[in-house]
Amino acid sequence: MTPQAITQNTLFYGDNLDILREYIPDQSIDLIYLDPPFNSNRSYNVLYKDEGGRDSQAQITAFEDTWHWDRSAEATYTHLVTGVGGKVGSMISALRSFVGTNQMLAYLVMMAARLVELHRVLKSTGSLYLHCDPTASHYLKIVLDAIFGVENFRNEITWKRADGHNDAKHQFSAVGDRILFYSRSKDTKFTPQHSGFQEKTLRDWYQYLEFPDGTIRRMTKEEKQSQTIPEGTRRFNTSDLRSPSPRPNLMYDYKGYKPHANGWAVSYEKMVELEEKGLLLFPAKPDGRIMRKRYLEQQPGAIVGDVWADISQLRGADAERLGYPTQKPLALLERIINASSNPGDVVLDPFAGCGTAVAAAQKLGRRWIGIDITHLAVALNKYRLKAMFGEAAQFAVVGEPQDLAGARQLANDDKYQFQWWALSLVRARPHGGEVGGKTGKKGADKGIDGVISFIDDHTQKGKRVIIQVKGGSVKSGDVRDLVGTLDREKAEIGVFISLEAPSKPMRQEAASAGFYHSPGWDKDYPRVQILTIEELMNGKEVEMPPPHGTFKSAKRVKQNDVEQGKLW
Repeated sequence: MTPQAITQNTLFYGDNLDILREYIPDQSIDLIYLDPPFNSNRSYNVLYKDEGGRDSQAQITAFEDTWHWDRSAEATYTHLVTGVGGKVGSMISALRSFVGTNQMLAYLVMMAARLVELHRVLKSTGSLYLHCDPTASHYLKIVLDAIFGVENFRNEITWKRADGHNDAKHQFSAVGDRILFYSRSKDTKFTPQHSGFQEKTLRDWYQYLEFPDGTIRRMTKEEKQSQTIPEGTRRFNTSDLRSPSPRPNLMYDYKGYKPHANGWAVSYEKMVELEEKGLLLFPAKPDGRIMRKRYLEQQPGAIVGDVWADISQLRGADAERLGYPTQKPLALLERIINASSNPGDVVLDPFAGCGTAVAAAQKLGRRWIGIDITHLAVALNKYRLKAMFGEAAQFAVVGEPQDLAGARQLANDDKYQFQWWALSLVRARPHGGEVGGKTGKKGADKGIDGVISFIDDHTQKGKRVIIQVKGGSVKSGDVRDLVGTLDREKAEIGVFISLEAPSKPMRQEAASAGFYHSPGWDKDYPRVQILTIEELMNGKEVEMPPPHGTFKSAKRVKQNDVEQGKLW
């Protein structure tokens, strides 16, 4: 099947396996980053915590079936063994013999099917980075070896994401994730990355100071220990200018100074150039050696290896943090994108989550595709891109309802995906449901489907707008129930979102609830509001004080000035 054409940066809602097969052509992607969910006693798909800091019941894990062996897993296994065959078929068959038919194999089968497609869409110069934890990294490496070839393994990167935990009673504390880096071929794009120098390197190597008047001295012991230098000085180290092996053509005197027995490391013309740039340090004695100066501020830093300890996980006080427990630092994705792609290249994240890879690609002037299986994640990506880049972020969204008929279809197909999508229209935080299940539950949410937070007085106390969503038939009793929920929860405003048009008795019931008066804005807002899906799709909004913290806004950033044209 020939994939449908994609003409711009795109967010997809749907199963990434289906999206890859339907939309992404062979060898069209330059870089793939994926951070798939894994059931290692933590839910990768929980994007929020509730007010008490617990895992929110809002984000119903979309990959419940990922680690359960069922008919779908068996069918995928059969396809890999008989349809894909070759090394992939042999590998997955051997894993079944070793691992057994269990949750781990179900996960590996799901991942193998997707990695086969990701290998197909990757250009010959492209790279893939698979982010995982140590629970499954060794199995995933075997899967990747079979699909990409052992010869195309590049690195197993350890990202030290955290400090020591309190889990070290019977083992060493788990503080690192694994990022498996594979290329499509030996011709992969790669640009070495640099990080800041360690303090020991600075103390041992950059020992000279140059003052504005040209005088030079070594740093004092106190300056080395404190790593502080006088204002206006430049810090530098020196390196020898002798050739490492005999070079008769580089044997020449320079300003009366003799070369080493092997000759100089550079030509006479280069030596003149270095002197003109102020990069030569002449010895005090005639028989001394000329040295090359390397100013600290001109050095790119230390080459980054396969242990990344200089980028920490996001903490509560970090300005970048948006409130998603699994959010990765932007710097982590920027390093990967800078290393394995060029401006204008296409970056794909098939498990888009809260959108860090997509945001980093946008910032660095890459084109991008993000895929996620929940409407909640698609909404998070949209809000984050608009908050960070404003109108500069132009993209399409595929898979969301575009009209009332599409909304009805979604409501019929999946009640909870419809609920999440409807909540995204008013930027409400979902509430209710079960982590790890595809079905929601009443009782815990007690009639609350979503919440919008706001602050509107000097106490800075958070206040709430409670949201209920109905995709089926509605009646006036539903509005009375919302009023009762408002009273019980001591919330300020209630919003009833309905796919169907409200009846006259429903509107009367809402009107009888009165108004909420905002002290900060000195304004009255209807205490109970009824909004239809059609009205929301046409731009109508909740009447309320400005929201605060429901979706914590991403910090505005400046993106690289690169034309982001058609994807291919």
